[in-house]
Amino acid sequence: MPRFSIVVPSHGVAGRLSQALDSVLAQSFGDFELIPVCDAPDAPAADVVAGYAERDSRVTPVHSPPSAGLAGARNTGLKAAVGGHVLFLDGDDVLVPGALAALDARMSAVGDVDVLYFEHERTPWWEGEPTNPAAPLLARTPEGAFSPGRAPQLTGVTLPAWSALYRRAFLTEQGLAFPGDHFTDVGFGGLVALRAERVAALRAVVVRHLLRRQGNRLGLPGEHHAELLDQTELVLTRAAAQDLPADRMKPLFEQLFAAVLKTAAHPRRLTSGRRSFFRRAGALYRRHRPAGYRAPGGSVGVQHRLLASGSYAAFRTLRAAHRTASWAAALLPRPRGLRTRLRYAAALRLPLDRNLVVYCAYWGRGYACNPAAIHAKARLLAPQLRSVFLVEPEAVGSLPRGVEHAVIGSRKYWQVLARAKYLVNNANFADAVVKRRGSVHLQTQHGTPLKTMGADQATYPVVAAATGSFAKLLARVDRWDYNLTSNRHSTEMWERAFPSAHETLEYGYPRNDVYCTASAEDVARVRKELGVPDGKKALLYAPTHRDYATGFETGLDLAEFCEAIGDDYVVLLRAHYFYDQGASRGGGRIIDVTGHRSSEDVCLAADALITDYSSIMFDYANLDRPIVAYADDWDVYRETRGVYFDLMELPPGRIARTPEELAAVFRDGSWADETATSLRAAFRERFCQFDDGRAAERVVRRVLLGEPPESIPPVIPLAERVPAPAATLVRS
Repeated sequence: MPRFSIVVPSHGVAGRLSQALDSVLAQSFGDFELIPVCDAPDAPAADVVAGYAERDSRVTPVHSPPSAGLAGARNTGLKAAVGGHVLFLDGDDVLVPGALAALDARMSAVGDVDVLYFEHERTPWWEGEPTNPAAPLLARTPEGAFSPGRAPQLTGVTLPAWSALYRRAFLTEQGLAFPGDHFTDVGFGGLVALRAERVAALRAVVVRHLLRRQGNRLGLPGEHHAELLDQTELVLTRAAAQDLPADRMKPLFEQLFAAVLKTAAHPRRLTSGRRSFFRRAGALYRRHRPAGYRAPGGSVGVQHRLLASGSYAAFRTLRAAHRTASWAAALLPRPRGLRTRLRYAAALRLPLDRNLVVYCAYWGRGYACNPAAIHAKARLLAPQLRSVFLVEPEAVGSLPRGVEHAVIGSRKYWQVLARAKYLVNNANFADAVVKRRGSVHLQTQHGTPLKTMGADQATYPVVAAATGSFAKLLARVDRWDYNLTSNRHSTEMWERAFPSAHETLEYGYPRNDVYCTASAEDVARVRKELGVPDGKKALLYAPTHRDYATGFETGLDLAEFCEAIGDDYVVLLRAHYFYDQGASRGGGRIIDVTGHRSSEDVCLAADALITDYSSIMFDYANLDRPIVAYADDWDVYRETRGVYFDLMELPPGRIARTPEELAAVFRDGSWADETATSLRAAFRERFCQFDDGRAAERVVRRVLLGEPPESIPPVIPLAERVPAPAATLVRS
């Protein structure tokens, strides 16, 4: 039997779950079992956990459906536990180094206690000093093991479940489990403290709680706040049933109603039913108020007296008197120019146009990427919707016929942004754009992340300096309602890079639909448009942007490369869009396609891809055509930009480090041999999960038409997809 069982619920934290699991497995004390609780075998967290279970026999995952909530997940983990003591750890928290050794040493010193309370550190997600809220509470406890009556302030209701270690036999014998769903820590902590006979304290930090940037889920508005009263009633009723002494009843009563009054006074938590919440709370207050109880002084005492008397009108007046009006100033839109601001503010007061969809791609560069693919599908499936594409002035001429547009910064631009029900972007809208109640923002992204993105860039100085204010970046992220992903890797990384309350849609990238729907005639047409000679193999060379470079630079001389590989090949050069200046590069066997509107067309035309670290490799892999990674500066790129995985360990095909090696793989045919094919197959298995040709349809049906998730077309398995044929290659 292991010393400790560590239960880790993982719902909604797949992107940071590895940190929690690593913090446990890295402990110097190794006598434990680790029980991650996943939603289902195919859930995002299950993919993460599966790798750990394969590598370490102490990891024994179990499953609990999301409908069971946090309480259900913890109870499922508790039932599976066989260790002597149980520790609960949230999936986005970590054990500090040496935590288990400290717990073991303390348990050996105090004996077989029912509960060992310990300190925890609350670490702000972005900035601010860590706090240790349990320290003052535990500082007043006796030195060794003690009965709960010797520390009446230790009621259990103010400490989270992951701030204590529990003797498993005690929980089993007493039939203790997590009650309800929301505010389950209040009920569980209170019941544990009421039933425990011997407890102890460890005055040291064991868990580092990483505060969510979007705040605690319990603090969000909603009807779930009524469950706080359920938990309060449960604990107080149990305390009354066992005739809890007055010296213990008073702190329990005060701590519970401190939480109740905080919720009752919060203007945004209770969106409805405030009066009924207050009345029920008042009834509980009067029923369980300890004999001779005197309310505290000051405004808190006034709230106690109003709650006891049931004076909701007076309580509401008191609450309003303490509010400030500064929040209104923060909501004012701030586009440049007074006249523009006034027009935009006026438009924001008009009703939302529920049939208006606004699209934008690459900060207005044109009709492209996922927004364009969604727009095209919406014209077929939802013709009743009016669609407006936002573009810079120079991109107007490249728009397809029949696409309504608004020039960025114009009067129409601000009008449609103010009135649109739906806003779709693959980057972000301007800081001045206001997220209106009832509007729906869809972030489609524009690639699978190899390099660090969003908040993860903060620790890389070169990238952080170019990114600007991360606070502003994350304020833009807060406007998202949905975030699109094309594979499980992206799901996890976006959760880390863009922490917020939006919903992830694992639907695939609509722009990649064409890789499963294009025909041989489509491929031939694109090659003709790009000027690829008949019978030639087209190699797409698509290097990415270097944050440490000042312009478009490449260590590959394309003219020398073409000379070295022979006359059977031409090279399609597509530089990063940052360097699209409208001028051509190269000539002869080098065809510059940087300015071509559609990267999807360019990929269809290419028989193989040569890239370094560009996300185009993930999209191109859907075509199941050869990919060669030209990684001449991988070590520098990895150190300066930061990456999410080692491309050299998981390449999409052959790797070349020098121009000579690159030319050699094409001369000897290894670019398309069995080894290259095997590497590509593994790469596709991991990164081509959801791109099956129906991504745009799924997005339109779910987001724009509001169809329920269960009615959305499922993803076609990878083995059943038929990619668009290559012009000069025969696929086995």
